[in-house]
Amino acid sequence: MTNREFSRRQLLLAMGSAAGAATMPSWAQNASASWSGITAAARGQTVYFNAWAGSDQTNAYLQWVAGEVQKAYGIQLEHVKITDTADVVKRVRAEKAAGRKAREGTVDLVWINGENFAAMKADGLLLAPWAEQLPNFAKVDTVGKPTTLNDFSVPTDGLESPWGMAQFTFFADSRRLPAPPQSMTELLALAKRQPGRITYPRLPDFTGTTFVKQALIDTVADRAVLAKPPVPADFERVTAPLWRFLDELHPHLWRNGRQFPQSPAAIRQMVADGELLLGMTFNPNEAANEIAAKRLPATIKSWQFNGGTIGNTHFVAIPYNARAPEGAQVVANFLLTARAQARKADITVWGDPTVLDMARLSPQERAEFPAQALPGQVTAPAPTLPEPHATWVDPVEKEWIRRYGR
Repeated sequence: MTNREFSRRQLLLAMGSAAGAATMPSWAQNASASWSGITAAARGQTVYFNAWAGSDQTNAYLQWVAGEVQKAYGIQLEHVKITDTADVVKRVRAEKAAGRKAREGTVDLVWINGENFAAMKADGLLLAPWAEQLPNFAKVDTVGKPTTLNDFSVPTDGLESPWGMAQFTFFADSRRLPAPPQSMTELLALAKRQPGRITYPRLPDFTGTTFVKQALIDTVADRAVLAKPPVPADFERVTAPLWRFLDELHPHLWRNGRQFPQSPAAIRQMVADGELLLGMTFNPNEAANEIAAKRLPATIKSWQFNGGTIGNTHFVAIPYNARAPEGAQVVANFLLTARAQARKADITVWGDPTVLDMARLSPQERAEFPAQALPGQVTAPAPTLPEPHATWVDPVEKEWIRRYGR
């Protein structure tokens, strides 16, 4: 990444909040507008929800949501199936460049986080702050789960509503690995003892990038520097310990680190076959899902490093020019109900951890959630480490590919 590219990204991010606020439509400026007025305006609207469609479970869950908001609020929810949220960002950016104003866009709601949120915030592509005014936002765990207010070290500022949690998690068959590694240092030691039986997905796969970011956090001299955009002049110095660690690790990986699987699913299958000792995921419930589906044995255990692993929240956001901003808010509020969150957390449905604070729920709402952990679920959650600032992803991935991806 050039100095000019770094500077432009930092400038855009610095301008993001002001640019986003400038797009506030007249209906949102009326502080006296009641929630009942928003729900009344939402009735009869069609909400085009642009969301990743790479999972049958996710797609089925959104079909259920569509039926529920239709019955309760008279909203027609259309799942616009996408493969890359970056394409949605480009589309909304093109609409703004073409002069499309409020209620003239093609996207009403988008599933988003990380770099895509940072880009939309920076370019003023999001509806002015609305998320923290949702009635059900009061049930969100903003203390124990601070990433519900901070997206890859970029403050959400009410521009997106939390939807689900994620935390970097490892899993392994306890028969083969009774004492799993609790740090990157221990993982390196295990790789040296068991050469060829550990690997991670090839970047830019999201899970592979997360593995490398976890190594970055564990090796960097000062973690505080990762909360800010990278400085080009310091990038080589700050990341030098990361590359030394990977240089030492790679010769002991599967195929001597000369090749990397294309996806975490491929690694999961190799764990099931006994070829690899451990797999990795960003969903703490994934192994439980796979055990329930009989694709992994019940002896699989999931864990996170004792000192913590990277975690984040995924969100829904409303573009500045949404045609149905009221309907989008009502859908976002429904996604935060205990019923919707509990269904999403059910491993037979999706298995996506909730953003809600159980202490803020009524006894009836808490009863919606399972009382006991299932086989394969994390039984002792570790601290959540904040993601490096979203702008670290691109230069880290490019440098990894330059060093190891050819």
